[in-house]
Amino acid sequence: MSGQTRKKIQKKLKIRGYGLRMDALDEILSFVNRFPDAEDEAIDLLLDQLEHESSLKSSIIDKESVNRVTSVLLQAEAAAEGDSGSASNHSAIRVIDAFLVPKFRYDSIKKHFYQHAGSLPIHGEASAKAALYRDRFLLLFQRVSRDQHFSRPSFDVVNSEFGSCEISTIQSLVGQTGRRWVMGVISQLEDGHFYLEDLAASVEIDLCKIIVFINNYYKITTGFFTENTIVVAEGEMLVDGIFQVITCGFPPLEDRDQSLKLLAGYDFFGGGTLKKEDTLRLADLEKRAANDMFVILSDIWLDNEEVMGKLEVVLDGFESVEVVPSLFVFMGNFCSHPCNLSFHSFSSLRLQFGKLGQMIAAHPRLKEHSRFLFIPGPDDAGPSTVLPRCALPKYLTEELQKYIPNAIFSSNPCRIKFYTQEIVFFRQDLLYRMRRSCLIPPSREETDDPFEHLVATITHQSHLCPLPLTVQPIIWNYDHSLHLYPTPHAIVLADKSEQKAFKYTGITCFNPGSFSSDSTFVAYRPCTQEVEFSAL
Repeated sequence: MSGQTRKKIQKKLKIRGYGLRMDALDEILSFVNRFPDAEDEAIDLLLDQLEHESSLKSSIIDKESVNRVTSVLLQAEAAAEGDSGSASNHSAIRVIDAFLVPKFRYDSIKKHFYQHAGSLPIHGEASAKAALYRDRFLLLFQRVSRDQHFSRPSFDVVNSEFGSCEISTIQSLVGQTGRRWVMGVISQLEDGHFYLEDLAASVEIDLCKIIVFINNYYKITTGFFTENTIVVAEGEMLVDGIFQVITCGFPPLEDRDQSLKLLAGYDFFGGGTLKKEDTLRLADLEKRAANDMFVILSDIWLDNEEVMGKLEVVLDGFESVEVVPSLFVFMGNFCSHPCNLSFHSFSSLRLQFGKLGQMIAAHPRLKEHSRFLFIPGPDDAGPSTVLPRCALPKYLTEELQKYIPNAIFSSNPCRIKFYTQEIVFFRQDLLYRMRRSCLIPPSREETDDPFEHLVATITHQSHLCPLPLTVQPIIWNYDHSLHLYPTPHAIVLADKSEQKAFKYTGITCFNPGSFSSDSTFVAYRPCTQEVEFSAL
């Protein structure tokens, strides 16, 4: 076993560009042997710390450097033993920045996914924009191709109303008569004229006689049909070359377990893949963490005294409970005024973050046992309004970190792994913008709740923000960080609209509301996926 571990250590170091002296290897091995059930994690943690070791003078690591790092790590472990529950909670929560999410692409010829290799520049070339649409389309196409209603039948049969509906390419519609099923992106290639596009061709469509459709059953469905959404549509070609849409709907969803079975070994969510035994161990730990709670607040205006007073009331309340929350998620906007080019109070905002740090530090149980995650809002300070947004600038957060050193500042959107649970956090006023961009009035047959229409749209599209790029710009090379495939366990859609929660096909989706506007927030128990609405 030690021989395999030695090879593993040497391989990981070689990948990172380091060499190793023999006495240093023995020292690393003795450290790793302390953690027989988590060797890989122990190696990665040690190597991460070694990379940050400022006294490293060459790429050859010696025993002294290893000694310094292992002693620090072992001291930290000893300090954590006093409160095993807290240590367990902290190690159970993994925050994944949008810019660190692995990128996968689908090969339609070989019919499998492969991981993108190489760097991903922020300023992509023109080809990256085309790749964005192609990747979105292929992601949904491979999902639809497995659906029983849209797969090619084994034998030639006459399709009934509820039978198989094989997808045709748009190019094959030329010269064809009768009804056909196609899949494509709704695009406006000319002003006032809408088209369906697939990878090879486009066709103008007539939406006048549309009947909204889902899963091959003629009934009304929920969802916002906007430009840039991908749909499956039934219709026929008219003499003037226009495709008359008769029925139309979003691509059917695929069960999370089915997706994971097909994608075994691929880390789409980020945070690393787990072996079966590790997943079982985490699932067991998750059952014991039934009391763990996330407190989620959106729109915390630090420049508003009334809001800060209400926040202190919330912190006071949780300071006195028997089991403090594992995680506080503070989502922007953090200022009542947009931090755009006309904003000149960054030094004041920096001090206000410092006051927030002092407020949290005044609650010793929360400071010691809870973690604090900060996610920027659409009007917060940053390089632009493009998605994904990077974390809050260090200049603003330095004062807060003096009081809360373990505070986490992540991107928008960002992801969290809690044991086996996968949770996506997104702060954007999406509901208003989706409703404004709607091409067809949403159906009221199943629901008239706009939030439920929004949830149906993003889950079927497997994308957090399926708006046109002219409405919401996205960094072309990082569009994959907004994908929702395989479907996560929970999606937090923080919005300035009212609190809402909706469980759709097993996915828990909710909006915590605006803390600054109506003093609302949410207490979420990830193990049971229970959403508890709260308000002052």
